[in-house]
Amino acid sequence: MRADNTRHIVTAARQRAEQTRERAVKTLRRMDAAGQPVTLASLASQARVSRSWLYRQDDLRDEIERLRGHRRPQTGPPAVPGRQRASSTSLLRRLEAAADRIRRLESENQQLRDALARALGERRAAEILGQAPSRDTPNTKKPEITGPCSNSTREPASSTPSSPYPRSSKP
Repeated sequence: MRADNTRHIVTAARQRAEQTRERAVKTLRRMDAAGQPVTLASLASQARVSRSWLYRQDDLRDEIERLRGHRRPQTGPPAVPGRQRASSTSLLRRLEAAADRIRRLESENQQLRDALARALGERRAAEILGQAPSRDTPNTKKPEITGPCSNSTREPASSTPSSPYPRSSKP
């Protein structure tokens, strides 16, 4: 019959568990003293223990949560010095200016919608009546053409392209 060596295995497992716990506690104290942010992941990494082991240690997990809450930075924007804060009058003026700008933009937007509706209506009417629409923009004057093309007695366009250079009969 073999000798029962289980007590040696149990003793070694207890020692390993105690060493792991001591390592985690020392690392936690060192991180706290150094002012480092304490999280389960950072403690597990620095103490060389698994996160799942840390989750099973209720007292260590509670201490980590306490330290996290204690060092938690204030949320929200940083405080602005009193001299740099906008006064309520200034904020009211800015709000009024923004509201005025919104009214102007809404009016301009409505005018553009009306112009588009007129243009589309005129185009549809021209298509129904079989007329080609004369212009894309309704109710505007045609620009006057100036320069060599401004001849009022223009010849009708021919189907062959014209060139300002004389044609030579040589091949």
